[in-house]
Formats: sequence, C-alpha cells, structure tokens
Amino acid sequence: MAQQRSVKLSKIVDEFSLEILNKGVDYDDALLTIVDVNRPGLQFAGFFEYFDPRRLQVEGKAEHTYLEMLPPQERKKSYSALFSYEIPALVLSRAMEPSAECMEAAREHGRTLLRTEETTVIFTSQMIDALNRYLAPCITRHGVLMEIYGEGVLIMGDSGVGKSETAIELVKRGHRLIADDAVEISRISNTLTGTAPELIRHYIELRGIGVVDVRRLFGMSAVKVESQIDLVINLEQWKEGFAYDRLGLDEQSISILGVQLPTLTIPVQPGRNLAVIIEVATMNNRHKKMGYNAALELTNQLSQHMDRQNGRGAL
Repeated sequence: MAQQRSVKLSKIVDEFSLEILNKGVDYDDALLTIVDVNRPGLQFAGFFEYFDPRRLQVEGKAEHTYLEMLPPQERKKSYSALFSYEIPALVLSRAMEPSAECMEAAREHGRTLLRTEETTVIFTSQMIDALNRYLAPCITRHGVLMEIYGEGVLIMGDSGVGKSETAIELVKRGHRLIADDAVEISRISNTLTGTAPELIRHYIELRGIGVVDVRRLFGMSAVKVESQIDLVINLEQWKEGFAYDRLGLDEQSISILGVQLPTLTIPVQPGRNLAVIIEVATMNNRHKKMGYNAALELTNQLSQHMDRQNGRGAL
C-alpha cells in the first residue's frame, strides 16, 4: 500500500525563499498534505462551502485589490473569517504589502503569513509541481534500480539470485546505479520514479565482500539520485522443464501504483552473462517503444515465406 506523505511548511518556505511576515503558532509543525493550492477570493467574499483548509492559500493581485476596496472593518472581518480555519499559511504574491487588518488578524488567530516576489500564476504552478513531487504516492520494493542506456530498469528477484552482482557488472560497463536492496517508487502523473532511501544511497551489498560505496569506488558518473522506471526485469533460478518465452511475442506487464510497466522474466543459470542480457533487453524495450518489434517482424517474415512456399507447391 502507498504511504500517506506530507511535507513540512518550513521546508517549502526554505525551498521557495518565502519571506515570513508572521510566524503562526503551528509554523514549526505545520504540514502540507494535499497536492493543491487555493486562491481564497470566494472565501474573502464570505463563501466557505467546499472550502478545504488543508490547502496552502495564495492571495493574488485580484484578491488584494478587492480587499483594498473594502472598509477597514469589513477587510478585517474577511481576513478573520479565513484565519479562523486552521490553514497552513497565506502567501501574498508579487511582494505585495499586507494591510494592517491582515497582519492584525494573522496575529490574533496565530496563522502564518508569507510573501513571495513571484506572480501568482508562476508561484502557484511551481508550488503545485513541488507538491506533486513531495506528496506523490510512494511504495518501497525490494530490488535494484539501474539506468541503462538512458532507461530506468528495476531488477527484482528472490534474495541471493544475483541482483547486486549483476548491478556491479552493469556499473563496470558504464551504466549507473540508483538504488540497491530497497527502491522507493513514487507515482507522479502517470510516471513512476525510483530512488534510494537516503541512508543507503550509493551503497551496494555484495555477498563475500560486504558493503561497498559505488560512488567512491567508481566515481560520480556511476551513480544517479533518481530515475524514471521504464522496464521491470525479474530474475529467477532456472527451472528445468519450464517453457520460457523464446520469441518475445507474449508481452507481459506488471502494475505498480496503478501504472502498467513492461516486464520480463530472465532465468538465472551458471554461464549466463546477466549484465549483457539485461543490456539487450533494455535496448529491445526501447525499440518496442519506438514501434519496432523484432519478434513480430520475424513472425511476419516466416509467414510470408510459408505463403510463398505454399503458393509454389500449389503450382
């Protein structure tokens, strides 16, 4: 099940270099938990139906101009009505000066008041993009995530099947490690992105050797912080008598966080060079995404050949 995620308001303030005009009583603990922001124009006019106080509130030029047209007492009433809800913060865009009534209401209700120099449209779009990253549904899967020829490949399989050893061979061949053992997978829109837990980032465990730091051993070019996931490869011990796919016509997929990804099962047997096989599988997957399927082309050529042979036989 995907984890319920949140991000601290203070972290967003630091990332966006927001000016703190008034620090609310809950500033240090305030969390943003939904991917949305709100321009409280209707709320300033007194309409609070369907209002979600969990959203970050952004006051733009339109709202600011409307409030400036009100008598001071009415303006104070509008701000007090908004600040009576436990909103995470109100952000003033375009570096606008808060009115005395705004500051007074924010202090009375203990709400956080922030300011940005950006326009409302730019700030809200950047904020929604950041919240999408921070609050994206996330799960952790056991496996190895590599970037191979620009494609994110998630290598899965039972413990001891050779995932980490294959990853080291791929690193030696010029590819990049994102995560070993635990892969944190987030869904942003309809795309899956994988990364490593910060404590074990760039480390890899090799049985008989122990833990090695790939970044220090092979250099910065051998690692990457995160990658989109394009292909899932499952390694399993070779099963005698099992009918493995030999043509590649049966395209399999796996669902992770509701996103369908192509998947392959590669049997592990002494003498098989798994790193090379995974490289070829990755390149073949790229070809399929670009509209070329070698298995289908071979099948069509065989069918045409059989048709020609049958045609000659009929003569």
